Amino acid sequence: MHSVQTQEQPTSHQEENVKVLPIMMSLIIGAFFAILNETLLTVAFTDLIKELQVSAATIQWLSTGFLLVVGILIPVSALIIQWFTTRQIFLGAMILFTIGTIICGFSPNFSFLLFGRIIQAAGTGLLIPVLMNTVLVLYPPEKRGGAMGMIGLVIMFAPAIGPTISGVIVESLNWRWLFYIVIPMALLSILFASIYLKNVTPVTKPKVDIISIILSTLGFGGIVFGFSFGGEGEGGFLSFSVIVTLLVGVISLILFVVRQLKLPEPVLDVRAFKSPMFALTTVLIIIMMMTMFSTMIIIPMFLQGGLALSAYVAGLALLPGGILNGFLSPISGRLFDKFGPRSLIIPGSALVVVVMWMFTNVSHATSLITFITLHTLLMIGIALVMTPGQTNGLNQLPRKYYPHGTAIINTLVQIGGAVGIAFFISIMTAGQLAYLDGATDPTPAQQSEALISGVQAAFSVGLIFAIIGFVITLFITRSVPPTEA
Repeated sequence: MHSVQTQEQPTSHQEENVKVLPIMMSLIIGAFFAILNETLLTVAFTDLIKELQVSAATIQWLSTGFLLVVGILIPVSALIIQWFTTRQIFLGAMILFTIGTIICGFSPNFSFLLFGRIIQAAGTGLLIPVLMNTVLVLYPPEKRGGAMGMIGLVIMFAPAIGPTISGVIVESLNWRWLFYIVIPMALLSILFASIYLKNVTPVTKPKVDIISIILSTLGFGGIVFGFSFGGEGEGGFLSFSVIVTLLVGVISLILFVVRQLKLPEPVLDVRAFKSPMFALTTVLIIIMMMTMFSTMIIIPMFLQGGLALSAYVAGLALLPGGILNGFLSPISGRLFDKFGPRSLIIPGSALVVVVMWMFTNVSHATSLITFITLHTLLMIGIALVMTPGQTNGLNQLPRKYYPHGTAIINTLVQIGGAVGIAFFISIMTAGQLAYLDGATDPTPAQQSEALISGVQAAFSVGLIFAIIGFVITLFITRSVPPTEA
């Protein structure tokens, strides 16, 4: 069905060639601002904690919850794409995103703000796969590389510059403008799409396996909830509620995997993990995403709370690393074609280990230049691992597993980011509480020292994960595409 469709579509689009650019503009504008929201609030967390009177472990749900919903919806989107037209899904997703943005901008308290973020995430989770699918249909094979490179740059660059934009806006105006400025751009994307976006995918309406969707939601939700609650209250990760939540998540995921192996049309065909390079690089990519998203939150919080810098400066400190990460991603992909994965991912992961070790020694004496340098080196290392790792892992899959392999990686990238944020913020919070144990009325100086202690604890655990990632790279070899389709 798909092969026939891809042969027929280019003809119709060649006849409307002038409309391809406006279609891509509407898609990219919508996707950019939706994906930007994954990290747009990070620098504003310090202000939000004070204004909304919540803890750091609570405020991180504005990012964790967003990533969790996106991660849950991406595997489900494979079904949604086959039930509704491209136009219906994109417009529906952008309308959802816009409604969520409006709720966030005018939210009176944390609960409303979190609700708005979840609505935003529901739209974003549908936009990412629709964007990829539409590009495949709009462009013939010989032109897809450039188009996909442009989309990849947007997907990596948007969350990377989120903290910087956040810092500038929070310093000049207030956190609500983080949402106000997005509303007109979202409306512009809806207007463009309503005029130019055509239906480019067939509607087949396959059978929907509700049980699989419930199990995946409980699985991913339970794991992220468990990690998030681990840093709150008494007992930490050993508390009864955390253990039960994590058990529910793990058991649900096991049942989900078992069910996928039995279904004739699985939501996610986990047989892709039979390919060793795909399995290894998937674990490696999860570790990289945990590291990237967690440091995007921990570093601004440390710069503001530990070094007493402004949100504006904290945001600008992350800009060089964000820019380099975005632009190095397509370059590392081309280098992979020439030199293979090992020459990129081994030095890249080694660089991440060195930087995480240096982050474990941060203190009041650490200069801003040092933070900027370390973050930039970290983002370079991650860029050397991410694109080559994904490409190498997918290259080993038989062609029939391409859609499932892509969906699995996209899902686990989002979940990895969500777990990373939740886990490392929990470790940081637990470290702060341990430092202040026994202090009835801690002074500002003690609170600042406690933050440093918590940040060092979080980076120490991050160093362990980075070392595991480096060991994994030693076993990765260049994938040989299977001879049979």
